[in-house]
Amino acid sequence: MDRKRRRPGVIDSLMRCVTIWDMSGRIVVIVCGLLYGVLNGTAVAAPKSESLATAWRLDVKFHDPQRVTLRFPGDQHPSTFWYMLYQVTNNTGQEVGFYPSFRLVTDTLQVVVGGADIPPSVYDAITARHKGEFPFLAPPARVTGRLLQGEENARASVAVFRPFDREANSFTVYASGFSGEIQRSPNPAFDTKQKESESNPRSFILRRTLAIIYALPGAPEKRWWAKPVRRTREWVMR
Repeated sequence: MDRKRRRPGVIDSLMRCVTIWDMSGRIVVIVCGLLYGVLNGTAVAAPKSESLATAWRLDVKFHDPQRVTLRFPGDQHPSTFWYMLYQVTNNTGQEVGFYPSFRLVTDTLQVVVGGADIPPSVYDAITARHKGEFPFLAPPARVTGRLLQGEENARASVAVFRPFDREANSFTVYASGFSGEIQRSPNPAFDTKQKESESNPRSFILRRTLAIIYALPGAPEKRWWAKPVRRTREWVMR
């Protein structure tokens, strides 16, 4: 059998992979492109990336995710939110623009954007809970912008997420904006026979992002209240 002959359905499967993962992380599209080469029986070289920005990296300390539960006026049942406290310090040797963003991605492929549809009272409750440890804790809108150098200019804030899938066994928190490294990477799955578009991009813009993976131990019926267990923490291009 000719191993170089394309197997039926490979392209279709590849495009489904692109469609699914484009919502949560474009880096996975590159993985899918490499997978296509493996299925095709050919060696695929890693795509060459073009550096678009010099690399600076802020010092950041994260607390593992916690829950906060509140009952809003008019609601019959209380609402539970997840949150991660963090402190960021600029020791890069230069002033930088600090514009963090957070995404929580479950192993069931649900994507939760940090800070989306979070009532101000949730931030107030978190601030009150941690005022002893973080007396200068501020909501995200108050910590973005130019970040000056030094410990005296460090900022403390919190990423808050709405509830996610109770069937999830694990989740990953992606935190971007803490590094200035940006790259343009070619898309191995780019279809040269089709017009370049959002669904068929020629390349991807990747940013150095902190990825923290957590497991939720225990039986499914108790997992929602389990304490997350940190598995890995690493910087990735995403």
